[in-house]
Amino acid sequence: MKKATASSTRRGSRTQNTKLTARDRQVAGTHYKAMGVQPWDLIDTWPLEQRIGYYRGGAIKYIMRMGSKDESKQEIAKGIHYLEKLLETLEEQV
Repeated sequence: MKKATASSTRRGSRTQNTKLTARDRQVAGTHYKAMGVQPWDLIDTWPLEQRIGYYRGGAIKYIMRMGSKDESKQEIAKGIHYLEKLLETLEEQV
């Protein structure tokens, strides 16, 4: 199986030496990536406790609405994307 590179993946797969961050990719579309300042850039200026709450809430939202708006797989992928961002945020504490 061919390894994905940062420029050839949309799912955040690992490159040979670098792991893409949650911010480096977008699930379903490019509307946020096309912005000069992405919403997560703004959220990341908030205090840690508020960022944790925001990313937890985003994950819960997508998981709980599974299948009611978009396809279930896409909703779960979006929820996972928020969980990845939450994990990155928690890792900043270490």
